[in-house]
Amino acid sequence: MGKQKTKKFAAMKRMISLKDQRIKEKDRAKAKEKKKKDPSALKETEVSKYPSCLFFQYNTQLGPPYHILVDTNFINFSIKAKLDIVQSMMDCLYAKCIPYITDCVMAEIEKLGMKYRVALRIAKDPRFERLPCTHKGTYADDCLVQRVTQHKCYILATVDRDLKRRVRKIPGVPIMYISNHRYNIERMPDDYGAPRF
Repeated sequence: MGKQKTKKFAAMKRMISLKDQRIKEKDRAKAKEKKKKDPSALKETEVSKYPSCLFFQYNTQLGPPYHILVDTNFINFSIKAKLDIVQSMMDCLYAKCIPYITDCVMAEIEKLGMKYRVALRIAKDPRFERLPCTHKGTYADDCLVQRVTQHKCYILATVDRDLKRRVRKIPGVPIMYISNHRYNIERMPDDYGAPRF
């Protein structure tokens, strides 16, 4: 009877290292020279600058009429909770609110198809202001984070946990969310920006 061949698992091609003698001199990897650290040299650390509109944890650019950036899932959850977006925002903040929708969010709603046609109709409401996007790609979360970082005058309305986590790291940006069939604003942390003695 014949011998059984055993299968070789995870057989890989062996790669030649860049320091091998068979490689031409000009193509070889050069050894990295280690720089000696000077103990008397100044240590440089990069400190992020806070915008001038922030006075401790209070953002002076936020005020009525409130400018609210709306996310895709915020519209969808508002429909599920049977909430009128503009009226519920006014009930939450006790002031005039202007909802803003970016081109990226609009494109995301359009991609969702016929199932979310009600959300698309709400997003095309004339009470919603459109913000044009100049960047490439249509990933709405990156677009919203970038806009909120550049301009501190917006409140971000979202239900997405990952987006909330990203925006909490940006100082002076309130987050609007839905709980118990109504809109709420996330409280700003008390210790942000306060001088430490």
